[in-house]
Amino acid sequence: MSEPQGRITLDINAPAPVFKLIDIFDREIDLTAYRGKKVLIAFFRHAGCPFCNTRVHNLLTNHKELKTKGLEMIFFFESKKALLLSSNFHKTISPIPLISDPEKIWYDAYGVESSALKSAKSHFTSFFQKVFEAKKKGLPVHWMAGEESIKTIPAEFLMDERGTIRKVHYASGLRDRMAMDEILKFLNG
Repeated sequence: MSEPQGRITLDINAPAPVFKLIDIFDREIDLTAYRGKKVLIAFFRHAGCPFCNTRVHNLLTNHKELKTKGLEMIFFFESKKALLLSSNFHKTISPIPLISDPEKIWYDAYGVESSALKSAKSHFTSFFQKVFEAKKKGLPVHWMAGEESIKTIPAEFLMDERGTIRKVHYASGLRDRMAMDEILKFLNG
């Protein structure tokens, strides 16, 4: 992958940066404990982002099938723990680990992009449609709180049983996510 603006990005076949963190449900999440399992590590924006909450909803809808096929998931949000816990929707994400990283330490370690241009383009072309979709599903939609950034661009990574990154998806915009077919192909293959 390229390294725009000095940003370090991850490549396939590289070891996943290892973390040992406490999620918003006060559970220790140690990435090394996931050895022997396939894992989707997803980095989202803020707790009120309709693009992100729609994606989380989609993954939750498919969670049982994905889990049956052997996929674990770990979600990161840039929002503070208290804000995430104030949302009934984000509380329902458990048993999937949900990690608050307002300092974006792990966003940086995984090379998550910050782009005002990509964010503005996404907001201009599809924000209201995504807000409508999120509201229709009962998902939270609100402006950023505190030091959350409008420029954060989501990213998703598939890690194999040995802790190696096998698929990297740095979003080209706020609607862009790894296709479910790619996730299923990874699990089947």
